[in-house]
Amino acid sequence: MLDEKDAHTEQPDLRGRLAVVTGGTTGIGRAIAVLLASYGVKLFVCGRNPDHLADALERIREVGEGDGIAVDLSLAEDVDRFFEAARGYLGDIDLAVINAAVPASALADAGENETRYQLDTDLTAYLICAQEAARCMKAGSDIIFIGSMSAVSKSPGSSIYVAAKAGIQGFVPSFRKELADQDIKVGLIEPGFTGADFQYPEFPPEKQRELINKHQMLRAEDIAAAAHFMLTQPRRTAVSLMRVETRLEHP
Repeated sequence: MLDEKDAHTEQPDLRGRLAVVTGGTTGIGRAIAVLLASYGVKLFVCGRNPDHLADALERIREVGEGDGIAVDLSLAEDVDRFFEAARGYLGDIDLAVINAAVPASALADAGENETRYQLDTDLTAYLICAQEAARCMKAGSDIIFIGSMSAVSKSPGSSIYVAAKAGIQGFVPSFRKELADQDIKVGLIEPGFTGADFQYPEFPPEKQRELINKHQMLRAEDIAAAAHFMLTQPRRTAVSLMRVETRLEHP
């Protein structure tokens, strides 16, 4: 007689995992942090705005355990401060979600300082945070990068953002191979058009709700569900790239 267990692959339990989430106070990062907390992951998050941090921690603590700090990851000293505080709270780190980003404009429309800040946040900080996380990790750990479908669509008007996300898209497969023998899995999720304060002011909350109801915009929680899937595969399985798009195109 067939054992019904043979119909299902192993699904590791997330309870007891120790995670950092950059940009975990709003949007996709917050949704991932809340979902992971609900599964028993202990979290340390960061964001730039202290009010957003306080609000996110209140929600995280409704379903689980977490703490965080307000930092600007474009600054090297703030990256150091974040990971020092995270290690102080968590002890070890075996899960990192590298997500913090800012909107970035067309190169022709940006000044040099603006361009440097956007690239420092959306590309350099991604790599340095991943580097810091990997240094803390042992076998059985995971790193997830939140990229963007902008790296695929390459739409005009946001060429700096496209450059950063395309850089992450190229970096992640190489980084994954570098860490594979250490049993540290690396994956990339590229969300499509997703509702968040990232979309303000062009898409205010009421417009976002309208587009979500029309299946023309994703909810941040949809990306959190993708991250959960990526993290609950057996160690032999590397879900290295997930693209999450709306079923229908937005106008």
